[in-house]
Amino acid sequence: MMTPTTLNPAERVGPAFSVEGMLQARGKTRQAIRDIAASVRPGMVEEDAVTMARNILIDSGLQLSWHPTRVRFGSNTIKPMKQASLPGVVLQKDDIFFIDIAPRFESWEGDGGASFVVGSNEEYLRCAADAEALFHAVRQVWLNEKISGQRLYQYAEQQAKSMGWELNFDLPGHRVSDFPHAAIHTGSLADFETSPASMRWILEIHLLDPQKRFGAFFEDMLLDDASYKRL
Repeated sequence: MMTPTTLNPAERVGPAFSVEGMLQARGKTRQAIRDIAASVRPGMVEEDAVTMARNILIDSGLQLSWHPTRVRFGSNTIKPMKQASLPGVVLQKDDIFFIDIAPRFESWEGDGGASFVVGSNEEYLRCAADAEALFHAVRQVWLNEKISGQRLYQYAEQQAKSMGWELNFDLPGHRVSDFPHAAIHTGSLADFETSPASMRWILEIHLLDPQKRFGAFFEDMLLDDASYKRL
């Protein structure tokens, strides 16, 4: 993996970049995801859950940042992130939902997502678990084999198929940095031709049911195992 002195130009950072700051932003993002999920209940309308999520972020001292706060229920979990949800979807007693947030903590970007299940539907439970498991499988390949972002997503696609899912390439991973990363690089991880550096990229995994009934999502920063254990 490249050292900080030999980073690809796409992996440059801004003047406020800080390892500790990025880890703080990540920690606060993951905690906010847990707090939002704990407040979601069957019978809620998706739009109300989004409003609640925004309020939780603000109350946590985080700024709403560089992409919309998303909470998606049921059939909306298959939609690409840039496509608006079908309005008025209500979370059922046996259902799946995911959270996708991109808050900012002081100068640093957070970005994270995870899927959750209410009830006991085995397909939903497996899909949510597989999205997170595949994220970590891809992360381990990145750590151990130092392959390019392109090859990481090729591996992710193969593994998703072996699990019985489709991988949504509309969510191909992206840079993360001190705010705003878009001033440095806007290309995707799935198009990155070299091995990604730590603490520079968000790996996104969006699994779709082949029959397009539901999906599950997990995303987090590419970090080594020691950084994960800090959370």
